Amino acid sequence: MESHERAAALGDGVLDFSRLGLNTLSVDSITDRRKRDTKQLYLNYNRLASLPSSVTLFFNLEFLDISNNGLSFICEDIMRLTKLKTLIAKNNRLDEFSLPKEFGSLQLEVLNFSGNRFEEIPLQCTKLLRLQSLSLGGNRLKSIPAEIENLTSLEMLYLGGNLISAIPPEVANLPYLTYLVLCDNRIQSVPPQLTRLHSLRSLSLHNNLLTYLPREILSLVHLQELSLRGNPLVVRFVKEMTYDPPSLLELAGRTIKSRNLLYSPFDLPGNLVRYLDLASKCPNPKCAGVYFDSCVRQIKFVDFCGKYRLPLMHYLCSPECTSPCSSNPQSDAESEEENSVPADRLQRVLLG
Repeated sequence: MESHERAAALGDGVLDFSRLGLNTLSVDSITDRRKRDTKQLYLNYNRLASLPSSVTLFFNLEFLDISNNGLSFICEDIMRLTKLKTLIAKNNRLDEFSLPKEFGSLQLEVLNFSGNRFEEIPLQCTKLLRLQSLSLGGNRLKSIPAEIENLTSLEMLYLGGNLISAIPPEVANLPYLTYLVLCDNRIQSVPPQLTRLHSLRSLSLHNNLLTYLPREILSLVHLQELSLRGNPLVVRFVKEMTYDPPSLLELAGRTIKSRNLLYSPFDLPGNLVRYLDLASKCPNPKCAGVYFDSCVRQIKFVDFCGKYRLPLMHYLCSPECTSPCSSNPQSDAESEEENSVPADRLQRVLLG
């Protein structure tokens, strides 16, 4: 009764049974009206090993916090909470085998599984089509599944403090993603496809293994915060000149494209026409060349806000194309590119 009175004191619609050392949840003393009217239930900081089935008696529940217990699994009874929008289950013992099979049919908008034992993101989570916020920080995740692209309503994705080594390009298919937190992982590169995240405001990549960024990151026009501290980013102007000579096919394709030779599907087989459509223009403003598969990788610093210089990856058509940029870090090619970056592109670049 004491815990019931304490919960009622929080106001209509809210029950707080946190920090009571509960092993189970008895609701015998709670009236039917109270059960019907409860929309928020706090069971955090107890000793619950599983989600009590009595929770389902609060059938209008919209918010449930079961953090900091000893939870090792969530029973199927949770599927009866058809109005549940927010589930907070931080700091438990949950893993990818702890969720009911139909968990993905819930109408959740916020899900927080941070501080558990997940080694994979459960596929059930990738079926929560209304999900706007997903937090799985501080787990043991090694990868992000391609199915993450199914969460098209997602605005915040927090995966910091895991063992993730790569960012799949499918992350770029989340049109409303605003906050992407991937700090404290083992990520070595950023896929250029992330430039499709037109809603992205904050990108946290600190404490990873990054040595450069793709130059396409300049296209993230709404990005306000980019956190990069704690990465082995190069601290001086460095170039990598790994270059495989182009094939005869590529040489022929380069000639056709650079000399603007006319062709049509009646002149060439379909596979060659498609190949020619894949040509990439050399970013060197003093070069009119193109490339297909064979290119020179070059790490180059670009100035942001007149204060920070970020290492970005270039792809040039040949080693000769590096000459306008290599003799002097303030060459024409570099200056033109730096001057093209608006001063307010990034409000905060966190390197320190």
